[in-house]
Amino acid sequence: MSISPHINYATSPLEYKHWTMSFDGSVATLTMNVNEDGGLKEGYKLKLNSYDLGVDIELNDAVQRIRFEHPEIRTVVLTSGKDRIFCSGANIFMLGKSTHAWKVNFCKFTNETRNGLEDSSRYSGLKFIAAVNGACAGGGYELAAACDEIILVDDRASSVSLPEVPLLGVLPGTGGLTRLTDKRRVRHDLADIFCTTSEGVRGQRAKDWRLVDEIATPAQFQQTVRARALALAETSDRPSSGTGVRLTPLERTVTDTSVQYQFVRVELDRAARNATLTVHGPSAAQPTEISAIEAAGIHWWPLQLARELDDAILHLRTNEPELGTWVLKTRGNSELVLASDATLVEHQSHWLVRETIGFLRRTLARLDVTSRSLIALIDQDSCFAGTLLEIALAADRNYMLSVRNESSTAPFITLSEMNFSGLPMVTKQSRIARRFYDDHDEIAAVSAVKGQPIHADQALALGLITANPDELDWADETRMVLEERASMSPDALTGLEANLRFNGPETMETRIFGRLTAWQNWIFIRPNAVGEGGALKVYGSGNKAKFDFNRV
Repeated sequence: MSISPHINYATSPLEYKHWTMSFDGSVATLTMNVNEDGGLKEGYKLKLNSYDLGVDIELNDAVQRIRFEHPEIRTVVLTSGKDRIFCSGANIFMLGKSTHAWKVNFCKFTNETRNGLEDSSRYSGLKFIAAVNGACAGGGYELAAACDEIILVDDRASSVSLPEVPLLGVLPGTGGLTRLTDKRRVRHDLADIFCTTSEGVRGQRAKDWRLVDEIATPAQFQQTVRARALALAETSDRPSSGTGVRLTPLERTVTDTSVQYQFVRVELDRAARNATLTVHGPSAAQPTEISAIEAAGIHWWPLQLARELDDAILHLRTNEPELGTWVLKTRGNSELVLASDATLVEHQSHWLVRETIGFLRRTLARLDVTSRSLIALIDQDSCFAGTLLEIALAADRNYMLSVRNESSTAPFITLSEMNFSGLPMVTKQSRIARRFYDDHDEIAAVSAVKGQPIHADQALALGLITANPDELDWADETRMVLEERASMSPDALTGLEANLRFNGPETMETRIFGRLTAWQNWIFIRPNAVGEGGALKVYGSGNKAKFDFNRV
């Protein structure tokens, strides 16, 4: 299956083919009813509530709309509109026909969507229940496991399962193994049985093994789900009323050489195999009071920035796989960015500000786990301040132009409180803490200059940049960096970057992405999975998989 150009991550409820939303007080229900003929690509049918990227794009959009358009919602119930089937997971025929890169990036996006549910529960008080009203397999169970609670109908037929190993010769691709151990704490021998048995686990045994939180008979199922949804809602501090922000479509222009938004511009250099992302600060002072922030809505700079940068990252990851290096730049007025950051910190407990910070956090985390080389260039007219400085701190390397005598044209960077506490990575560290391995003295030295303009020589001395070429060397040195990067093996760079970017404490999220990058990435190219007789290739054909039984 070839990748069509310009997969679009923008959608709306009026365009949904696979999900419906309903609202009842503090509880929203997302009902999955996949249209068999509504696949993103041709050549497969989405039977049994199986999903492809298009289904997950809608789920991501629906959750985002609940976050911003419905502040009164405190609990989201995910369930199925089909009889006796909750979700059978990722569509196997889609995977069997996909390129390797498509499979891996599909898994990455579904991981990010599910991690986003847990992020909202952790930081924003938006809770999730999986109301499993039928068979729940593979990625369907992984979706359920990303929720705060799983309630399984006890009808003697419905079960939960992770059958990827016995049926497909691959691993669960969306964090299933990690959540079994790290989140649900399923005993490892029981987890071993669960993951090597295709028929699944039902009823009381599923609860006893901690695979689900509660079971309920068909007659009591809806009542049980409703009671638990209301109980979870009581633990949330999202407002019982509030003015939501309608997420109207982004304005963007896509050409063969660029992608243009209001605050983000992407320039594509196919000959050099790189893309330059230039992120702009606000063009005017931003509102500082909640009423004015609510009135600005999607045009409030931090929120619009998050939406545009998130869309640009997803567009490049999916549609431009050969542009292996991203050059990160900024433009704008640092004082306006720092003032915006101060507003974020001051009002961080307000639901809309908190959700905006969450959107920025998840977008920057998406940048962290992107399998592209990230090189930040801090040159004249740069605006790497506060929240925008996080882009440079996320980079594999950052180069800063040194202008002698630090004239008025010399670039500078500026730290704000957001760099220390507002936008943690999936390691739960700030990028400053990651950079300095949590060393107290080094972090204190950087914190001491918070709010002050830091020029190249001082930034180098503090360890905030990689190098500070002067005006004579800048063009040649940065050119050589990009050319050298483009000459290296993309596979080796992906492994290198994934190892070096996450040098801090392991978390469930880092293990999920690490295992996807390493193990699932490797298994997806092994003959036992995708060879002519591989399990993923022959699934559904009636033929038995042919394995090379040598252990590697």
